Amino acid sequence: MLPVNYKLESRDGCARAGVISTPHGDIETPVFMPVGTIATVKTLSQEELKNLDAQIILGNTYHLFLRPGMEVMEAAGGLHKFMNWNRPILTDSGGFQVFSLGHIRKITEEGVEFTSHLDGRKIFMRPEDSIAIQNIIGSDIMMVFDECPSGDSKYDYVKKSLNMTTRWAKRCVESHSRKNEQGLFAIVQGGVFEDLREESLNQLKELDEYISGYAIGGLSVGESKEDMYKILEFIGPKLPENKPHYLMGVGEPLDMLEAVENGIDMMDCVHPTRLGRHGAVFTKDGRIIIKNKRFEKAFEPIDHGCECWVCQNYTKAYIRHLFKAQESLGQRLASYHNLHFLMQLMREARVAIQKGKFQEFKKEFLSRYLAEK
Repeated sequence: MLPVNYKLESRDGCARAGVISTPHGDIETPVFMPVGTIATVKTLSQEELKNLDAQIILGNTYHLFLRPGMEVMEAAGGLHKFMNWNRPILTDSGGFQVFSLGHIRKITEEGVEFTSHLDGRKIFMRPEDSIAIQNIIGSDIMMVFDECPSGDSKYDYVKKSLNMTTRWAKRCVESHSRKNEQGLFAIVQGGVFEDLREESLNQLKELDEYISGYAIGGLSVGESKEDMYKILEFIGPKLPENKPHYLMGVGEPLDMLEAVENGIDMMDCVHPTRLGRHGAVFTKDGRIIIKNKRFEKAFEPIDHGCECWVCQNYTKAYIRHLFKAQESLGQRLASYHNLHFLMQLMREARVAIQKGKFQEFKKEFLSRYLAEK
């Protein structure tokens, strides 16, 4: 039996509510996962993440490999112990860096040559290396090493790329040394081309007995919203029903609800903490910039009705003051609220699915979030 498993509890159309079981606990879905790239979710402590009831967080293979490095990680006993986090962790394989570090990398069949963004040294990472690093990190959910083409990539390139991603996925399965302790997710590529998405999925299904879940990669990487939603609607419902479905790199409320509607269980993004550090915060009436002059005397919470610790204790005026005074507490409070907003959105979506009212929930949320201000 695989170490990571999925149980479907309720369905409303294609939208799903379920539970993912992992070695470090269960995850109720749909779920938003905060990103802790280098063993920290920026500005927040692990205690604050637990107060937010973050069920799972992410780490990144490439960044953790560079620092603190695998010698430290191994000596610490893995990432859970190193960062004092006893709940599930998912690690990105480093494949996204193949995309994001495009100007300082070279792709071959054997693997990818990076130039470290820290010190300029050359690093060669094969699928086997990515898996070995993730085995040391000890994440509950590991990702296969893939290539993530940009959203505007041409058909022939995407086809060639997805075939290589499948070959790399097979190598990842073969080199995985902790199959009974860490689940391995495959990544469906194929760009904005429906036939290539289906081809990628069909290839990866041949590894199904070794695969704990299926991710959709290569979206939110420069393609149009229209193309993104088209691919989600096409491939989401085709993913194997008995495995978790993960949409990589999405953290905008509209996109998240669209994903849930098409059968996605898990999402992640740096979006909420990055926005928070720059003074942008989510509300049920849309996103606002807390640094704006109009909030100077706004002695009210960021979002009326929000039950997060920030909204229960601080006002827009105070948080604006912190940003204007360049106090780091402002960034922390905004990041905390944003994470709560997205995780609460998924909790409410789960309840709506269980009640068979997801479409009503989505419509009501959008009518307010997108209303003319």
